[in-house]
Amino acid sequence: MALIDQTLLDAVERIAREAGDAIMSVYAREFSVEEKEDKSPLTEADKAAHDVIMRGLQSLPVTLPILSEEDADGFTGVDSDGRYWLVDPLDGTKEFIKRNGEFTVNIALIEQGKPVLGVVTAPALGVAYVAAEGLGAFKIEADGQRHAIEVAGKPGAEATWRVVGSRSHPSPDLAAWLEKLGKHEMLPMGSSLKLCLVAEGKADAYPRLGPTCLWDTGAAHAIVLQAGGKVETLEGAPLSYATPGEKLNPYFIVWGY
Repeated sequence: MALIDQTLLDAVERIAREAGDAIMSVYAREFSVEEKEDKSPLTEADKAAHDVIMRGLQSLPVTLPILSEEDADGFTGVDSDGRYWLVDPLDGTKEFIKRNGEFTVNIALIEQGKPVLGVVTAPALGVAYVAAEGLGAFKIEADGQRHAIEVAGKPGAEATWRVVGSRSHPSPDLAAWLEKLGKHEMLPMGSSLKLCLVAEGKADAYPRLGPTCLWDTGAAHAIVLQAGGKVETLEGAPLSYATPGEKLNPYFIVWGY
């Protein structure tokens, strides 16, 4: 059954924006921070966004299983077509707590292990990235202007690589990888916006040599794919979401070509 069309992508974008509104209402005031079992921070904004997204996705014409960071234990498994929603209600909680604006709402549709639709909104920055198979990849600016995006292509032999790095998660393995890459400049960025920078051609590569979970990458991965890029493990295989029981991604590289 054909599921993906502009109507579905628009509906998911609307749900993500509503979740962003819930986040921003918390962002505008004092808020409490809890610590999850894995020591990562959790705020009331994470929970509020999760509730909005669950309600929204469950009200769509086609109901699919939902794997959300804030209710991973409630996930019932993929459907008979290998499909499920993959959600991070608030990616970049550390950036949210620092109030630097670099946090996102991530919603992806996974089919047979591949992200085929993705919406990433950055509510504090006012921008959104949306993409789906057959529809392409787009950035929606804060003023509502929407334009198609694509990756920059492989830098030439003498070019300086523009490499995105994490603001909150420096990695000791990164220095060796960068040395092998050659001439480069680093662009610091938080949350799934790192992948989006590659997708829109503002960066050439994003090496993630540290832990991430499926919901951190699924939505932006879909955007990278539709913009002409790729997300690969260190062995060169496409990053897969086929076994959602394993929440952690392997190390990966996002390439803008």
